[in-house]
Amino acid sequence: MYQLPDLAKLEAIVRDAASSNILPLFGNTQRRYKADKSVVTEADLATQKALQNSLKANWPEYDFLAEEMTVDEQKQLLRNHEQGLWIVDPLDGTSNFAAGIPYFAISIALIIQGKVRVGLVYDPTRNEAFSATDSSPALLNGSPIAKVAAPEKLSQCIGVVDFKRLPGELAAKIATQQPFSSQRSFGSVALDWCWLAAQRFHIYLHGRSNIWDYAAGDLIFRQAGGFSCTLDGEDVFIADVTPRSAVAAMDKQHFENWKAFLG
Repeated sequence: MYQLPDLAKLEAIVRDAASSNILPLFGNTQRRYKADKSVVTEADLATQKALQNSLKANWPEYDFLAEEMTVDEQKQLLRNHEQGLWIVDPLDGTSNFAAGIPYFAISIALIIQGKVRVGLVYDPTRNEAFSATDSSPALLNGSPIAKVAAPEKLSQCIGVVDFKRLPGELAAKIATQQPFSSQRSFGSVALDWCWLAAQRFHIYLHGRSNIWDYAAGDLIFRQAGGFSCTLDGEDVFIADVTPRSAVAAMDKQHFENWKAFLG
């Protein structure tokens, strides 16, 4: 039997990493481009190092996987994760961060025995920490996420859709038939899950996100009572580096109608 880390301690570590390594560089940082054309900044690397050191000091029994590792390193860690593995995105929404757009977060999940047991997503610009364990409700700054009534119809919903990573035919269908009232795309998968859990928008679609992007947010969303699956109807989370699609809504009827529309 395992004992989960204390959420308050984990949150304090994440807040400290953000205040020391992310906020001082917001709007004043140099970017570079990785081989996959994604952006990385000095804040990503400094935050990853700070988190790795703090997590190891407090919970030495768990290994550490982060976005800025090589794919081979990530695969090796995921093959040997049964005793516990931190999955960390030190700065989800790096392009936003580098451009001065205040929508980015630190995302941390803990996998034990193949399942996400703890998730924490911290938005430093709004001082909002979303968290959950697999046996407790989703929290925002230590209090249960407030329940908000969903719109009555799918046609009244705000949808967040990442068109960039969708099959062309599906993207065209959504753009031309538009089953919702309006559409957004914010640029941080981790925060997207948390904002959906808080009903700041109502339906969600992403064609391809990585385990470090979604692991914590997906747990928080599910513990808030949300419904999700991939475009193929599978569970969103798998303990693998293979990118996953996601279809989601907090309201069950909206979820079913959104899935039906997407086909």
